[in-house]
Amino acid sequence: MSDSNTTDFTIPSTFILLGIPGLEEDVHLWISITFCLTYVISILGNSVILFIIKTEPSLHEPMYIFLSMLAITDLGLLIATMSTTLGIFLFNSREISFNACFVQLFFIHSLQCTESSVLLLMAFDRFIAIHDPLKYASILNPQRIHKMGLVFVLKGVAIIFPLPFLLKQFQYCRTNVLSHSYCLHQEVMKMACSDITVNSIYGLSVALLTVGLDSLLIFLSYVMILKTVLIIASNAECLRALNTCVSHLCAVLLFYTPMIGLSVIHRFGKGSSPLIQILLGYIYLLVPPLINPIVYSVKSKHLRARIIRVFVK
Repeated sequence: MSDSNTTDFTIPSTFILLGIPGLEEDVHLWISITFCLTYVISILGNSVILFIIKTEPSLHEPMYIFLSMLAITDLGLLIATMSTTLGIFLFNSREISFNACFVQLFFIHSLQCTESSVLLLMAFDRFIAIHDPLKYASILNPQRIHKMGLVFVLKGVAIIFPLPFLLKQFQYCRTNVLSHSYCLHQEVMKMACSDITVNSIYGLSVALLTVGLDSLLIFLSYVMILKTVLIIASNAECLRALNTCVSHLCAVLLFYTPMIGLSVIHRFGKGSSPLIQILLGYIYLLVPPLINPIVYSVKSKHLRARIIRVFVK
């Protein structure tokens, strides 16, 4: 006799990564090429930045050390998402096991926290350089920079470390289809058939204490930079000081705008278009690592000169 409590559904053992649904075969080919080129250019660009800064003693300054931290974090994000994204578009491989998904989201979110902290350090660097240039080198000496970098890396790891274990204790009996080509905590937890209140509160707290707090401190840093710049007598000096912040402002906007937009849509935009979620997801993980090396190479005269010298030889 069959048990009357037996359910008819099968609990899934994998997640299905959707990527971009409904593509024709010829469109799928062109998108595959686009993603491959994006990853190749991004990895090469950030690797070149790291190589130039490491091998050129004149670039061993705080601003460029922070830039190398940003490049390392961007490379980490590219590597964390590359296997599943290219697997979908090149080999149509859409399945990912629960454990692999949890590991991937741990690296994605911890690297995002670290990158947010690096952008905060870069804002602090610009403030010190403009507000107190005579003490700039002594305040931001290499030992202090490395300690700050290590602290923020450990902070990102420690804050995100509980998330995979919180997710692993759930049973997943709803649809196992994820809308992105990689795993994100805010989407995976919605697949659980258990109470996700703890995860939701913890995830929101992490977002507020990392991205939210960092973005607020970056904003306050620029308020203080503007106050400092406005008391400079010469317009030329004022513009020169602000010009040193352009690259960092671009990096901040590229990082925070799509991330905040995607977080808001996942938590509150139940009626939003799935295509917007998918596009924002690709923009906030793939565009910053692609654009950051280009922006800094164009805006930094010293870095640009060293790159040209290496490739012209």
